[in-house]
Amino acid sequence: MSNDHFEGFEGSYLGNRDVLRPGSRLECKICWWVYDPALGDPQWQILPGTPFADLPAHWRCPNCDCDAEQFLMLVD
Repeated sequence: MSNDHFEGFEGSYLGNRDVLRPGSRLECKICWWVYDPALGDPQWQILPGTPFADLPAHWRCPNCDCDAEQFLMLVD
């Protein structure tokens, strides 16, 4: 198998921030909370305009504490 093989849920990025665009919105696969870079994340004091790829490594879902790598990309 090649290293390009993508495993996991469709839409999951599994920590590969290279597949994210600055405006990518991602949804928690546990509680469906959506990270929208236009809004940021007030609970974590993430400013509006912050892309998901630029979130701190320790960032987790503010609603259910799910790991960021488990978020799913939304198709607009």
